[in-house]
Amino acid sequence: MTDVSSFFSWSWFSPETLRSFEWENFFLLHLIWIIPILLLIRKFIKLIKKPVLELSLPKIVPTKNPWTYLRLLPSFFFLLALWMVVIALARPQRTNEKVEQYTEGIDIMLVMDISESMDLQDFTPNRLEAAKETAIDFINGRIADRIGMVIFSGEAFSLAPLTTDYELLTDLVNSITFNMMDAKGTAIGSAVSTGINRMRESEAKSKVMVLLSDGDNNAGNVDPVFAAQLAEAMDVKIYTIAVGKDGMVPYGTDFFGRPQMIESYLNEETLRNIARITKAEFFRASDDKALENIFTKIDELEKAEIIESRYKETMDYYRPYLIWGIIFFFIWLTLKNTFFNNFLLD
Repeated sequence: MTDVSSFFSWSWFSPETLRSFEWENFFLLHLIWIIPILLLIRKFIKLIKKPVLELSLPKIVPTKNPWTYLRLLPSFFFLLALWMVVIALARPQRTNEKVEQYTEGIDIMLVMDISESMDLQDFTPNRLEAAKETAIDFINGRIADRIGMVIFSGEAFSLAPLTTDYELLTDLVNSITFNMMDAKGTAIGSAVSTGINRMRESEAKSKVMVLLSDGDNNAGNVDPVFAAQLAEAMDVKIYTIAVGKDGMVPYGTDFFGRPQMIESYLNEETLRNIARITKAEFFRASDDKALENIFTKIDELEKAEIIESRYKETMDYYRPYLIWGIIFFFIWLTLKNTFFNNFLLD
């Protein structure tokens, strides 16, 4: 609501203020130039009907007396009053549109392999570091989604529960190293089971697990297929990513500082079965760019629907002009009955 004291500010008549308005009845603003024309026509008709006899009285009143124009002052205030009423009727407004976005987030569990084979350097600088960097980008690209973290090698460990504290998650992912676990091997079934256990009490409409590994299940005491069936029963989709290339890949340097090669073999069957059972998708990442594209694809597949509410708040500003119109009208009434209106009329 406009403050009463501000009604009498001259800023209401500035061109900048008038241009800033939206007009509910814009067509009425044409009356601003129509009204003066109508008043002039009325004056002209009045002069035709009642011609004025001009007398030359040089010794009594000067012919070019400038005070004669004071007779126009009442008409000027009457015109101002009409203009103010026209502006008020045109309904000057300002609209403030507010947009509120909210989303019912999904729950995502990142399950990352940190076994020794993730140290192979077919990715830059190695598979694990490339996976960490891409996972951080994925985390920071989410909105209102809860994300958790499980790491595994020969055993599985829950690194972070489901949370929206993305800064904490980023720090935890950066802290992942190969020496966090003593058990050797790749326990995919145990990792999936640990992730499901973390999502057991989730009430999210969509529950997703992203499993990233470069090897076959050769450790742990949980069968990956059984773990996948358990996930499917709990409506958890598991997107699986096979990281690495088959064949000879770089791995460190020899005694003389020369890069040495090691044979890499990737068994995709287990990861494909897990994705198929949970009605998700399997991906193969052979380099950093491919891994980045896969996370982007998963991000697109599992975007939570963003609901947008728009609120349009409209403020009317006709009151100041209506008040000024009333003021000018009373000034006109006052001057109309004073000597201004009849100045030198007789």
